[in-house]
Amino acid sequence: MGMTRRDFLAAAGAAGVVMAGPIVRGAEKPAKKYRTALVGSGWWGMNILHVAVASGRCQVVAMCDVDRNQLDPAAKDIEKLTGDVPHPYRDYRELLDREKPEIVIVATPDHWHPLIMIAAVRAGAHVYVEKPICHTIYEGRAMVQAARQAGRVVQVGTHRRVSPHNMSAMKFLRDGRAGKIGMVRAFVHYGGGPGRREPDSDPPAGLDWDFWCGPAPLRPFNRRMHPRGFRAFLDYANGQLGDWGIHWMDQILWWTEEKHPRTVFSTGGRHIKQDNTDAPDTQVVQFKFDAFTVEWEHRQYAANNAEKHNVGCYFYGTEGTLHLGWQDGWTFYPAGEGQVIHVDPQLNKPDDQNINGLWADFLKCIETGGRPVCDIELGHRSTTMSLLGMLSLKLGRSVQWDGEKQIVVGDPEASKLLRREYRAPWKYPEVV
Repeated sequence: MGMTRRDFLAAAGAAGVVMAGPIVRGAEKPAKKYRTALVGSGWWGMNILHVAVASGRCQVVAMCDVDRNQLDPAAKDIEKLTGDVPHPYRDYRELLDREKPEIVIVATPDHWHPLIMIAAVRAGAHVYVEKPICHTIYEGRAMVQAARQAGRVVQVGTHRRVSPHNMSAMKFLRDGRAGKIGMVRAFVHYGGGPGRREPDSDPPAGLDWDFWCGPAPLRPFNRRMHPRGFRAFLDYANGQLGDWGIHWMDQILWWTEEKHPRTVFSTGGRHIKQDNTDAPDTQVVQFKFDAFTVEWEHRQYAANNAEKHNVGCYFYGTEGTLHLGWQDGWTFYPAGEGQVIHVDPQLNKPDDQNINGLWADFLKCIETGGRPVCDIELGHRSTTMSLLGMLSLKLGRSVQWDGEKQIVVGDPEASKLLRREYRAPWKYPEVV
């Protein structure tokens, strides 16, 4: 059920979004409104678009989705909220050519992010693209280059960089309050079970399944994949590490002055799951940096009731341990006698995320030409860290990573996994 305009305005106010007020005689000229388009009108894409509209700076001129079952109600929701009548499209290329949007939100499944973002900046649009930015590492490299060549602002949806409690935790760590950090453990431990298999079926009426698969392999439709289930299928995403993991990889790279891990090793598998998905239900990754070691771990069973926190990062330092979480804020546990320090989270409703601050930063950078707080290059580094973990898991051995050259050192087999073949007629985005 969509929000009413009254509900929308109330939610925007509660989230700290300043709505455009009435024009007063003698006041300054109203702020520019940007022609805005959404590609990918599912749950999360609409969360972002609601924030864009609430900013008072965006006119929704078009919405694109290969599934009319998502697109039609989403477009009606926007029309009800704003009075805008966005033009519906199935093909993002047609949207870019006809509508000439100034802002494009890319909120599709992961395997579509690179082609759409690159096409949008080349068409002159600034882009807000969801994380992870890509499915393979060399797509990300091409995305960074395209953004720079086009001179467009590209903001990545790693919104924890603007979350107040994450920001204060970073200051605490950088001020040396936890001492020298030698290890970080990032984790996501949620409950679940083996699940059950769901038979393949014909796609529902209104869904162009061939277009949904796009450059990725064309698999039979299964309702476990769409809507919202794609993250657990490795042809279209990279499992828990590529989804949740990138947020925590990004937090680690935000904290450290090092830009890349040197060595990556992963192990794991499907020890519990018996459903249609093929992503690992259990995974451990070790990332060796010059000055510290990172461990990632996830499981999708045995919820973490025994270990106090179920998601986040533990920063282990000489003065104590800091847990940086999500809905539980952050907590510092001193190494010796001393007071435990806790900071509560400040999260936007309805989804306990912080898109509002990221969108405000995006608009500011469009106007000033500055680099956004979650710039595409930063998003590329964080995505790369997650994808290296998946690459090592597929190989079954460690990889040596030269982050400056963006190459795997001395391993031709691993180097082949930095990209993948696209399904015709789609062309893999190359760095030129």
